Amino acid sequence: MIRLARVGARKQPYYRIVVIEKDRARNGRSIEVVGTYNPRTNPASVDLKHERIVYWRSVGAQFSPTVAKLVAKNPAAAPAAV
Repeated sequence: MIRLARVGARKQPYYRIVVIEKDRARNGRSIEVVGTYNPRTNPASVDLKHERIVYWRSVGAQFSPTVAKLVAKNPAAAPAAV
């Protein structure tokens, strides 16, 4: 599953977007970190490793509802024309 793991201090949320087994705890050991999400900036900053997300989706990983919204709002940039 691809979901959020909270790593920020108290009242200062900061999230990692991680690939993790579905049954593990929210901040349990993850397989891979594929991005970050900081809701405290204006606008909220999202940094994604799109190629890794595509790989994990092809292997069968599913998005949590929140991560699905973040990925939809931040699509991969088109490759630069050479």
